[in-house]
Amino acid sequence: MTITQRLSELDITLPSAPKPVASYVPTRRTGNLVHVSGQIPMRDGALIAKGTVPNQIDNDTALECARQCTLNALACLTQELGSLDTITKIIKVGGFVASTPDYTDHPTIINACSDLLVEIFGQSIGQHARAAVGVSSLPLGAPVEIEFIVEVSD
Repeated sequence: MTITQRLSELDITLPSAPKPVASYVPTRRTGNLVHVSGQIPMRDGALIAKGTVPNQIDNDTALECARQCTLNALACLTQELGSLDTITKIIKVGGFVASTPDYTDHPTIINACSDLLVEIFGQSIGQHARAAVGVSSLPLGAPVEIEFIVEVSD
């Protein structure tokens, strides 16, 4: 089954790749690795939520944001590669959660990304190394930002 077929089976439609909000490129390929710049939860040109977890954004909304960041990153990869079927491994996910200093549930929020990648790509390709980090703020007030490194075939 192709990744396109798998996305259809999961009833997932990738958005258009978001345009960068600053001076960077969405992806950069070097050899068989593609780095995806940090993606924030943009949907239809706007953030789906703003603020910090848990005082302004609840966990459920933060999970939705992490999922949207993941879809946006996959859209950037599709734009770069032409097809997600060339991905041979999700190497690393970097996840950032804007949160209050006492918040410690960052891994749960970034699990929304990790779980979705395994659901789409399967265990052997989708499981990855990861960081889940709490920060005081993110670009444009986003509650979550996610970046990827993936391995692709030639």
